[in-house]
Parts: sequence; C-alpha cells; structure tokens
Amino acid sequence: MSGTSSGAAGRTVAELGADTGATVAAGQHNGRMTTAPRIDTWLTDMDGVLVNEEDPIPGAADFIEVLKDSGRGFLVLTNNSIFTPRDLRARLLRSGIDVPEDAIWTSAMATARFLSEQRPGGTAFVVGESGLTTAMHDVGYVLSDRDPDYVVLGETRTYSFESITKAIRLIEGGARFIATNPDPNGPSAAGTLPATGSVAALISTATGRKPYFVGKPNPLMMRSALNRLEAHSETTVMVGDRMDTDIVSGLEAGLRTVLVTTGSTRPDDVEYFPYRPTQVVTSVADLIPLVAELASRPAE
Repeated sequence: MSGTSSGAAGRTVAELGADTGATVAAGQHNGRMTTAPRIDTWLTDMDGVLVNEEDPIPGAADFIEVLKDSGRGFLVLTNNSIFTPRDLRARLLRSGIDVPEDAIWTSAMATARFLSEQRPGGTAFVVGESGLTTAMHDVGYVLSDRDPDYVVLGETRTYSFESITKAIRLIEGGARFIATNPDPNGPSAAGTLPATGSVAALISTATGRKPYFVGKPNPLMMRSALNRLEAHSETTVMVGDRMDTDIVSGLEAGLRTVLVTTGSTRPDDVEYFPYRPTQVVTSVADLIPLVAELASRPAE
C-alpha cells in the first residue's frame, strides 16, 4: 500500500484500475503481478471526505464535477439520518459542492428500504427527524405508536425523555428494534453531541434488546447503494475517511476502498487495523486524474 506522497494519484490509477479494457495490471502484490477490474461506479462518504462541518475540503467540488462528467454512476453516502437528500444537497451547495439530489443516499433511506423489503407496508414508531420520517413514508410505512411492527431510532437534535420512554415500552411490548446507525457521537460547533449509537445503548440497557443497525459499518448500507445504482461490487470503489465504518463496510461488501486523510482516521492509525484499504490518499483531489481518465472512455 502506498502512502500519501505527491505520487499518490499516479499509484491510485495503477492500483484501482484506470483501464482501457476489462482489467489493468495493478502492479506487484506479494511478489505476484495482479490485475484490477474496471471502475464503473463510485461511492463516497460525505463528512470528512467532501466537507468538514460546513467547510468544503479542497478538491471536493472538482471531484464531484468530474464524477458527473465521467458518465459513471455515483452516490454520496452518509450515516446522518436527520436530513432529506434535498436538505443535504442544499447544505453541500452552500459549501460550493453541487451534488444532485438523486445522488445522495442516507442511512435513513437504507433503513426504510430494508424494512420495506422485510415487512412491506408495515408500521413503525420513529424517534428521529424529517430525513427518517420522509424515507419511511416514501416506502409506504405508516408511523404509529399503537402496536407498531418496529421501533426505528435515528439521529435527532431533540431527543426527549417521553419519546425514549415510549420506545422502551413498545420494544418491551414486542416491537422489533432498528437503528439507522451505530455512531455514538457527532461533531458540532459547540463540541461533541450524543448520536444514535449512544441513545440506542440507553434503550438497550433498559430493555435488554439490542437494535439491528442498518447504516455503516453494516455492509448492507453499501449493498443498498449498489442496488440503487444497479451496480456491481467488483467494479465499484468506496471513498471514505474512517477505517472503522467506511473502509470496513466497503471491504465486507466486496468493494475496492480508498481512505482519504482529511477526516477521522489519520495516516499513522491505518497500521493498527487488521484490514487495509486498497489505497490511501491525502484527499479526493488526488482521485481527480483517475476519474478524468475514465471520463474519456465509455462506461461498459
């Protein structure tokens, strides 16, 4: 694996597979010449990859533009279940990054799709905000606190003792416990905020029931994104900033993975994990030459 030197972009082209045909030589691995399949699809995390809070990461806007020009399918993924894709598009636009609304995939959307496949037309008591409730309505779910099929926990800035107590009692009464993601905390301008994972732990302690988490690092999040794009894992690359969510879920879903060092995981931390990304680069700016190269060739 290469580091994040000035030659990172060139090595990314070699290792990830900027090919002229079906495959490309990817260099030496344990003394053997390896090949990499073509790249038809890109998945990328949002926070830490494209933006840090409201600040755009250098190269992110150009990366999205070259993705749009490439003719390859792509989705921006986020574990944030608070906002709808329209909200997130507006947020990114304020940062100068123009992502189409239909190119955003949230843990709320993945959760709603999962439940619609498990129990079509079901009912749920939802602790969350518009991103989650809208996604649930979009798949035909009815939101109810009367004997629901599921309690669905998402992120919110207004957790209330009343709603958490209601969730606990419904789970004790037989409702199945689902959560959008296991993130224990999140950042804010004022400091750390408790997130879905922390509240899920509170409910689990009270009920003795653990939730099924749909979002990253569950590879189901990646699979649902691939299904949305009608894409295949072997020709898809996942770009993320966290080894313990983005990279491991991409790996377990069979994707090639790129770690950028503009977010949570620092370059020196990579060696402590028992798995590795396909490539480590400084930022998404290092991937622009590869995507631009692909743009000159028709997608297969």
